[in-house]
Amino acid sequence: MFALALPVAAAPEINVGGELVRVLLSLIAIVALIFVAGWLSRRLQARTTPGGRRLRCVETMAVGARDRLMLVDADGKRLLIGMGQGGMRTLHVYEGTAPAPEPGPSLPVAPFGDVLARWKRK
Repeated sequence: MFALALPVAAAPEINVGGELVRVLLSLIAIVALIFVAGWLSRRLQARTTPGGRRLRCVETMAVGARDRLMLVDADGKRLLIGMGQGGMRTLHVYEGTAPAPEPGPSLPVAPFGDVLARWKRK
């Protein structure tokens, strides 16, 4: 009998260099998106002033494995507090009023519940 020879389709050529560049650019884009999301998150959280709170931690610094220094605003005064295994101690009370925060561009931040409710309606 006669055997019919079917034409064999040639395998498509793969451009390895082009694929590598595509994968690397995709990876760089994803890492850049992660950094932008982190920056935006910090920016939105740092600019809002806590409503109705009389205490605010301005800055914290680790001094040892379990020891920390905290700079706290309390009713308009600044307190330097030391925290360690023995508890907390007020190290210094700064005289005068705390400096007013510099007004920066503030973005309106809607409560998460409102954003979620709006998203569910869509």
